[in-house]
Amino acid sequence: MGNKFGKIDIPLVICYLLLVFIGWINIYAAVYSEEHSSIFDISQRYGMQFIWIITALVLAAAILFLLNPKIYSVLAPPIYIGVCFLLVAVIFLGKEVNGSHSWFQIGPVSFQPAEVSKISTSLFLAYIMGKYNFRLGNLRNAAAVALSILIPMAIIVMEKETGSALVYCGFIFLLYREGLSGWVLAFGILSIVLFVVTLAVSPLAAIIILFILAGIINGIYTGKLMLHLAVMVPVALLLGFMPAIVGKWIPSLDSLKYEYIAMGVTSALALAAMWIFRGKRGRHLKYLFAGFVCSLALVFSVEFIFNNILQPHQRSRIENLLGITEDLKGAGYNVHQSKIAIGSGGLTGKGFLNGTQTKFDFVPEQSTDFIFCTIGEEWGFVGSVLVVSIYMFLISRLITLSERQKDKFVRIYGYCVACCFFMHFFINIGMTMGLVPVIGIPLPLLSYGGSSLWSFTILLFIFIKLDMERWRY
Repeated sequence: MGNKFGKIDIPLVICYLLLVFIGWINIYAAVYSEEHSSIFDISQRYGMQFIWIITALVLAAAILFLLNPKIYSVLAPPIYIGVCFLLVAVIFLGKEVNGSHSWFQIGPVSFQPAEVSKISTSLFLAYIMGKYNFRLGNLRNAAAVALSILIPMAIIVMEKETGSALVYCGFIFLLYREGLSGWVLAFGILSIVLFVVTLAVSPLAAIIILFILAGIINGIYTGKLMLHLAVMVPVALLLGFMPAIVGKWIPSLDSLKYEYIAMGVTSALALAAMWIFRGKRGRHLKYLFAGFVCSLALVFSVEFIFNNILQPHQRSRIENLLGITEDLKGAGYNVHQSKIAIGSGGLTGKGFLNGTQTKFDFVPEQSTDFIFCTIGEEWGFVGSVLVVSIYMFLISRLITLSERQKDKFVRIYGYCVACCFFMHFFINIGMTMGLVPVIGIPLPLLSYGGSSLWSFTILLFIFIKLDMERWRY
């Protein structure tokens, strides 16, 4: 047993214990009342969280000292299939919570399969990509990986848990590490930019950005960058100012009709310019055409996605975030109060149990999705930086240990764990500070909830166990 303890990565375990403890005392602070009898009172959230913590530690110990690490690669496919079945079953058999069908109710305990799905998908990706002859450049392999991510993601969207589904987008960092072209990652970032610009400004503005960007890329490939800029920038500016010019000359022309005409003209000009200035080596052109057409399709589908796929509360939150609308008493209330709480903490905070925003319940869901604002109010800037630093160290440690692995399965699984932690950390803290829309996902190991705590505990300690086996090679 002593030898086994010696192989455990102590920094990861310390990070885990610190985050769990910080989460517990902040859950206590978030729901504290002088009428409550004890911090161990299981009728209160902090008492129940203590039970979840104890059981999570038992799970961690079982993973480290009882389970054979070889079972994970063997059982990855059936676990993945079983969890996908649960994801489908909960749509029909689960209880409705805040408009979503994503929870099973078993007596007094609620269970969310979407949390377990992160573990099963991570193991299955490691199983597929960890094979000796796997190459991401192979079309069949790439399709298998894409389906492995998209299937649970799509089912979770059907459960109306869009926030949980977004976490799966983080796996793109794993794919980039394993050989995915940087252009794909760049296209993902561009898609987000185009979506935001289309909503916040106009579809025409998004297409003009595409027009200029396509010219820059084509110019770099053909060695005629300055020529491309000399032609495309004036045309783009002219198209941008055309609504005002046309509106003055032809008042009867509907602005929306003009915008569609201008978008069509811009798209045609971009495609024509890419062909005219293609240069002697035009092999890049088919990829540039494909990327441009896909981007156009995204711009033209933004309105449909926004109005028909997103839920009303999600639309209102995005509109508040982008400044399209301002509703501080409705959709923007949570974020507004959260920012007040964090800002009021100052440098060192108001002190433990002294947060006024916390004490008077100004911020809804303060022990779950918005627990970081409790830290910001009572611990201040110093405490917030401490918590963020622990997360950043945890994620960087996961990546460092993953790179040390000789077994490809373990390396890929380690990156999956890092991606899951990063996406939850980034989205949750960004959400409480008004940097990303409110989509309702927990802060790993800190937020109240047994499903979340157990899933992240299992996710992390499977990797710690697999890392212990590194010393055997």
